[in-house]
Order: sequence, then structure tokens, then C-alpha cells
Amino acid sequence: MNPLLWLFDTVVSLYIWMVVAQAVLSLLIGFGIVNSRQPLVSAIGEFLYRITEPVLAPIRRRMPNLGPVDIAPMVLIIALLFLMRLVHWAF
Repeated sequence: MNPLLWLFDTVVSLYIWMVVAQAVLSLLIGFGIVNSRQPLVSAIGEFLYRITEPVLAPIRRRMPNLGPVDIAPMVLIIALLFLMRLVHWAF
């Protein structure tokens, strides 16, 4: 495998895991399972928010409002997986 292709796959896979972690943490905070005022949870949540929100915000603006359900992370993950397959197909 091409080293650049491996690096691209690794970066995209890590970003997908960060999106999943942000979505799960958001659910845990929303249901009151995790206290967002705890310093470690707050630091992790802020880091994940800063990493994922610049990409998720435009998706959220273009999607219809589904109430409390946020499917923007799922749309982003599907788009990233499609991009990975497209790059594999091209190279």
C-alpha cells in the first residue's frame, strides 16, 4: 500500500473515531450519565467539539431540523467512508 494512502486512511479513520466519541459523549452528557462540569470530561468534550464542530456545523445548517435527533455525525461518517473508498478506487 502506498504510504500516502496509508496516512490518509489513518487520519480519516482517527477523525471518524473522534466524531463517534463526540457523539457518544454528547449523548452521555445529555442523559446525565456523565457530569460535564468534571474537569476531565470538560477538557475531552471541549477538545472533541473543537475538532469536529468546524465540519459538522455546515452539515447541520443544510439538514432539516429533526428535533432532538442530530444525524449530522452519521452523515459525516458516511461521507468520509465514501471519500476513503473513492480515494482507494482512484489510487
